[in-house]
Amino acid sequence: MSDLDQLTQSLARNLKRWRNERGFTLDALAARAGVSRGMIIQIEQARTNPSVGITVKLADALGVSITTLLDYEQGSHVRLVPAEQAVRMWSTEAGSSTTLLVGAEARGPFELWSWHLMPGEGSDSDGHPPGTVELLHVSRGELTLVVDGAEHLVTAGTGATFEANVPHGYHNKGAEPVEMTMSVSVPPAHASAY
Repeated sequence: MSDLDQLTQSLARNLKRWRNERGFTLDALAARAGVSRGMIIQIEQARTNPSVGITVKLADALGVSITTLLDYEQGSHVRLVPAEQAVRMWSTEAGSSTTLLVGAEARGPFELWSWHLMPGEGSDSDGHPPGTVELLHVSRGELTLVVDGAEHLVTAGTGATFEANVPHGYHNKGAEPVEMTMSVSVPPAHASAY
């Protein structure tokens, strides 16, 4: 198979996959991208190799990169993130911190975080986009989870989940450090507008 044939096949497979994951009909994607329905059908059936401009429009409408649409790899994708590549996002002099362990772009950003909160410390956040969900599990200490002004005590061994479109915060009001793992799922940026 030539490089062009492989590119055409990859684009066909990936366009169909991402359109289905986003829940877009052919007509919905055509309207969002400003590309004809017929062109999308031809691309998904690997009967044409579209211009870069059309590929960019489709990628933007789906909320993915061009690289993602043209990815040659088949099957499941596994990306390992070694500890030294985890990103420390927040820390204090007392020793509290958050670390982004790994993230993905499946149906919008999906992230896994490690939190370490020292006694008396916390972090607050404004509400995220509608449809954002956070899940957490406390492995050590007692976390005071504040969601839309209401406090919830989450003890070691306990998990919690909530819709994070309201103000929320994580606080350690106890005497020992809090260790927790949290994942955040944010809906696709463009999908909520339609």
